[in-house]
Amino acid sequence: MIKEARTRMSRVRELEVRDTAPAACCVPIARAGMSRDEAEVTAKLFKALADPHRVQVVNLLTVSEEPVCVCDLTELLGLSQPTVSFHMKKLVDAGLLEREQRGVWAYYSLREDAVRRLGHVVRFEKERGTR
Repeated sequence: MIKEARTRMSRVRELEVRDTAPAACCVPIARAGMSRDEAEVTAKLFKALADPHRVQVVNLLTVSEEPVCVCDLTELLGLSQPTVSFHMKKLVDAGLLEREQRGVWAYYSLREDAVRRLGHVVRFEKERGTR
């Protein structure tokens, strides 16, 4: 009964975490005329990355060739499973990660489109003709 309830809860959580808007519509910081809405969406992305453990997760997933299990991340980060899952949810909600459920374990990988957009967001080069 408990296992069945956990499985149902995992499915519900997976459905709730499908909002990937922040990474999908961030604009470059150096772009002229960033709107208030664009600034808020970009701030949400930075907020998701404002924790050293989350930055470490993104780094680990960047160098991983395959999706990584939460069970592997707990040891690497030195954190409990619930804490790692909390951080992973923040990164999924920000649109940076994909989550794949395999039995009782969740596997995570970086979204390639989100990584490309993140690279454009943090580009601070000045445009020609600006000071």
